[in-house]
Amino acid sequence: MLRLSELRLPLDHQDDDLTSQIIRRLRIKSSDLKSTRIYKRSIDARNHEQIQVVYSVDVEVYQESQLLKRHLGSKGIRKTPEFKYEQVAKFSRGFYKTIQRPIIVGAGPCGYFAALTLAQMGLRPLLIERGKAVKERTLDTFAFWKGHSPFNPDSNAQFGEGGAGTFSDGKLYSQVSDPKQYGRKVLEELVLSGANPEILTLHHPHIGTYKLATVVRGLRKRIEALGGEFLFEACLEELLLEPLNDINCLVKSSRIIGIRLSSGEILHTRNIVLAIGHSARDSFEMLERVGVSLEAKPFSVGLRVEHPQDLVDRARWGLKAGHPRLGHAEYKLVHHSHSGHCVYSFCMCPGGLVVGSTSEKGCVVTNGMSQHSRNERNANGALVVNLKKNELLKYERWSGDPFAGVALQRDLEQRAFRMGGSNYCAPVQRLEDFLLGNTTKSLGQVKPSYLPGIKLAELSQSLPDEIIDAIKEAIPKFSKYLHGYNHPDALLTAVETRTSSPIRISRDKNMESVNVQGLIPAGEGAGYAGGILSAGIDGIKAGEALARKLLDSKSMDER
Repeated sequence: MLRLSELRLPLDHQDDDLTSQIIRRLRIKSSDLKSTRIYKRSIDARNHEQIQVVYSVDVEVYQESQLLKRHLGSKGIRKTPEFKYEQVAKFSRGFYKTIQRPIIVGAGPCGYFAALTLAQMGLRPLLIERGKAVKERTLDTFAFWKGHSPFNPDSNAQFGEGGAGTFSDGKLYSQVSDPKQYGRKVLEELVLSGANPEILTLHHPHIGTYKLATVVRGLRKRIEALGGEFLFEACLEELLLEPLNDINCLVKSSRIIGIRLSSGEILHTRNIVLAIGHSARDSFEMLERVGVSLEAKPFSVGLRVEHPQDLVDRARWGLKAGHPRLGHAEYKLVHHSHSGHCVYSFCMCPGGLVVGSTSEKGCVVTNGMSQHSRNERNANGALVVNLKKNELLKYERWSGDPFAGVALQRDLEQRAFRMGGSNYCAPVQRLEDFLLGNTTKSLGQVKPSYLPGIKLAELSQSLPDEIIDAIKEAIPKFSKYLHGYNHPDALLTAVETRTSSPIRISRDKNMESVNVQGLIPAGEGAGYAGGILSAGIDGIKAGEALARKLLDSKSMDER
């Protein structure tokens, strides 16, 4: 097949117009065209008066080789890259028994795709998750948001089947380099598990919270059908290690021999994919205690901002706002402040809600969530700032302390909890009041969506002064690119701290811990992903890395 890119059509085009443009681009007769399939579709709205739909299309034609020669060097016409995801190996039935069953810790996208990869190879992985299965977890989380149940530190927006991404917009795009097209593998497996096939073609695909829960259950059923097993409400208490004295393993100081669960149960294994989320602070502390190498990782903190969705639609689409081909608009904004900070929008949720996403008692954490329909009245997005090393110094126990970022996060989250009234409500301020330094005393046009609830406040004390100053500098700049961003009644909610993991679990080129043999840290919590798609990609790679390790050990045994 051939892939044609940059096929541009007006917003109000007919379906036949795309076929006509393909024929014109290739300079062929309609009878030469065998089939077409849309590969990607995006919107170019740089000119509001002439918004265009941009297609990439895979085309099957007669006499393809001659046609390729004719268009040799032509921009936007090439042979369609073949998607050839190849498994590392196909293990014989029962092989896992001879090398001990691989265990995956964490049922987020990384853990699930590691489990699926291993199960498809015949290895029957065991996946443990501290939280509940997604149905029960959803009931707990919504009950907390609506004030019907107390906060549950083991079943919430961070912990449970599906990971933190379950209560989000379900975005499925990433900027990671992906020459082997692992991302395509992730998307196709999600479709097979119940996701809408449109995620394969949209430039910025998303699933939405309720649909994500269905897809997660579909993934679990497929893994179980291949021999994988799940243990929910099974929290990792400790990695069990033994020292290594092998002269061939001088770099590694110890190796995995099993894990202990919080119930006291011990599971024996020599192979673990550690796919804990970025909020598993007790697990990070355990890793430090048993000697796993950790390092500090850059991350950002800030606030979450809400605007009327129709304001964002008009700013992005102009008079075309509301067109059925456009849907609700998104935005992505960046400003480099005079202080050297990078201020940027993050996890933007069109037509969504701001929700409580803490994983610890006595803390307030915000995040955004959208359903597939994106039909709520407000748009929301994080407005965050990267932290500099010197801004973490006062939180360090010693120079280079990997837990300084965790300490800062917890300090800000506890501060927001107190500002909100110490009842899990979040402090909120009108944007105009924030810029002027006034305490908000009444709301304007924008009504808050945050659950469990809000308290009007003055947010200058919710973040370090340098971060507040950078945000105040960025807001007027953002409004130049997105008209109305500085709307006086827009709402700011504190505090956004869980943008990414503040800790990285050090790993080598084989994805194994630099000092613990058999431990493969992966995904967001380990510091190697940022979102559902990149976490899924890292999970596939982790599964492959574990399989290669097993193949190597099998070869050694045979020799």
